[in-house]
Amino acid sequence: MIHSLRKRSITCCAVLSLAASSVYSFAQERMPPLPPPPANIAYDLILQSGHVIDDKNHIDSVMDVAIKNGKIAKVAPHIASSEALKTIDVKGLYVTPGLIDLHVHVYSGTGEKNSYAGDNSVPPDGFTFRVGVTTVVDAGCAGWRNFEDFKDRIIDRSKTRVLAMLNIVGSGMRGDKYENNQADMDGEATAKMALKYPNVVVGIKTAHYAGPEWTPVEQAVIAGTKANIPVMVDFGNNHPESRPLYDLLTKKLRPGDIYTHMYSGLRNEQDPVTMGPSKAFIEGRKRGIFFDTGTGGGSFKFSLAVPMVKDGFIPDSISTDLHIGSMNGATKDELNVASKMMAIGISLQEAVAEMTSHPAREIKHEELGNLSVGSVADVAVLRLEEGHYGFTDMVNGRLDGTKKLTAEITIKDGRIVYDLNGMEADKWDAPADPNAAYAYRWTTFAPRVRQVRPSDNNRH
Repeated sequence: MIHSLRKRSITCCAVLSLAASSVYSFAQERMPPLPPPPANIAYDLILQSGHVIDDKNHIDSVMDVAIKNGKIAKVAPHIASSEALKTIDVKGLYVTPGLIDLHVHVYSGTGEKNSYAGDNSVPPDGFTFRVGVTTVVDAGCAGWRNFEDFKDRIIDRSKTRVLAMLNIVGSGMRGDKYENNQADMDGEATAKMALKYPNVVVGIKTAHYAGPEWTPVEQAVIAGTKANIPVMVDFGNNHPESRPLYDLLTKKLRPGDIYTHMYSGLRNEQDPVTMGPSKAFIEGRKRGIFFDTGTGGGSFKFSLAVPMVKDGFIPDSISTDLHIGSMNGATKDELNVASKMMAIGISLQEAVAEMTSHPAREIKHEELGNLSVGSVADVAVLRLEEGHYGFTDMVNGRLDGTKKLTAEITIKDGRIVYDLNGMEADKWDAPADPNAAYAYRWTTFAPRVRQVRPSDNNRH
């Protein structure tokens, strides 16, 4: 009897669901398409009166930024509000290209315990837009053997732009058993996978190797050379006799390769006498090696960063090495690391460059990280707060600062994906916005029930 009732109930629900779906589809088909915006409307969105910092285009002044069809349409001292469907006053805030976090771990969801191809990684969309980040680079969670699973599981399903560095270990970043297996370090196979997905794979990563051999570095360079992409090195266990840092940066790596965890102090990065950068760092930078913060859970000390920044050895790129440990430890997020570096002594302009144009250059994707007309409209609107703030390092040392960056608005592909204080929203009791029907053009928070554009006929 119970089984019969349950079966009847399921059948009834299915019929009602099908009927509702049919009505919804019919309503969509019968709704007239929206007319085009008025002829005098040139832009979808204007960010007005913000202080624009765009390193690539050498802009550091108050400007308006106009967006149209997902692209930067104009950057100028004044753009009339009447030319846009929506204008947001961002006076007193900083407007920058969408931030790029060059070193994260986001291959989550596999269920593998204690693995960066599993439980140690974080889902990107939960930790990006709220800090102005629109693009992340996964630093070696997957190798050529499991990259396509990573692509299907995370890259293709994320709103965040997720790019990847392939681990030179074919099985990826899954613990000592895998990461110390020299037999699975195959430059040829890694390059082949990288070349299969050239718009997604932007580098090669070697990390956590405990042995004294050069195998992971040498194979990574083979892969990077064949695929014409950079190698990022987490140099693993320190072996100063057989595998010195000086040789890595002056002989083994190529100009354009990346040394991450630059302020860790774990591999002789600091000169013990001057307390500034080691000779290896100095010579490496002369050769064109890039240096990345990659602060992580255990890769950043004030005892290195403070004297090295004072000596002029600042990062080429600011990144987090975000994972389940670092996000709740000293690193926290991209803006916390940037604020920390500013407290140490770098300027706001340097910090922005190190999160935008610089990482774009390092991964050879200079279409990102700028506000050039025609570029994808990835934009961060940042507030520079003043007060009393504390920043910590891997040994729980604290440095006090007076400034901290927070994200007010994040725009990805021309549409607002994060709005901390509802700056783009109208007050609930205000008169209706005459352009509200077109809100989908500038925000992801547009009302769900709206007229359908002709191009939406096949969407759901």
